[in-house]
Amino acid sequence: MILYQLPDTDIERFIEEDVPYGDLTTAVLEIGEQPGRITFTTRHETTLSCTEEAGRILERCGARVTLLTPSGTGVPSGTMFLSAEGSASSLHAAWKVALNILEYASGISTRTAGIVTSARSANPAISIATTRKSFPGTKKAAIKAILAGGATPHRLGLSESILVFRQHTEFMGGLDRLLERLPEIKKQAPEHKILVEADGPEEALRIAAAGADVVQVDKLSPERLVDLVHAIRNIAPDIKISAAGGITPENAGIYAATGIDIIVLSSVYFGKPADIAAAMQCI
Repeated sequence: MILYQLPDTDIERFIEEDVPYGDLTTAVLEIGEQPGRITFTTRHETTLSCTEEAGRILERCGARVTLLTPSGTGVPSGTMFLSAEGSASSLHAAWKVALNILEYASGISTRTAGIVTSARSANPAISIATTRKSFPGTKKAAIKAILAGGATPHRLGLSESILVFRQHTEFMGGLDRLLERLPEIKKQAPEHKILVEADGPEEALRIAAAGADVVQVDKLSPERLVDLVHAIRNIAPDIKISAAGGITPENAGIYAATGIDIIVLSSVYFGKPADIAAAMQCI
């Protein structure tokens, strides 16, 4: 899997945040010129992400990468997936910066891969999409991580997609006014799908009947969702149905089995980082 790489400006920023004026400890100990090696090894089953960025951090700090396993690779516990050689000063400058992005991003990609596997075991055609609720400032790494885990972005932001919430129809005079204008809205943005979130099953049926491309339902139980999916398919067989709210690794398969097309979630962004061991030795 070939994934995009974060820009050089981000790599520089990550390093500058941690090493703004050099490494005082390494300088005081006078060990900076000694040659060494650093290795990164998983402590549990992990779907890797941002290994390329970690490698570039090491190189920018003056080390030479000798092993790099691509993002998106699933590896068992005990796998050494990244290593580099260089001076002690280069390795210490890169150590925590590289480890932090590896653990943060690989935590997201591992959680994502677990949900994707669970959902597709029940519904191989389902799409897992993540929201724009990543922590501010981390979007580039977070989106790379969910892609590495097998998901896609639900929305990257407000500029590239059309998703109508109740907060929008409040300014239009209500849902009925939106549904009346759907043909006009489609003509205004012919290259985009029109997604509309429903406030309950009754609204979902009205949205489907009006010709939206995707109807999104929030916080419905799987039992209620099964009945709603059948009712929507009877009205609009080609519409896509997405479900959001309360979907976890434990219940993703149950939701996928309801017949929906898309699972929308934010939970993968938040949780424990991956547990990765970083070790150094003098060579």
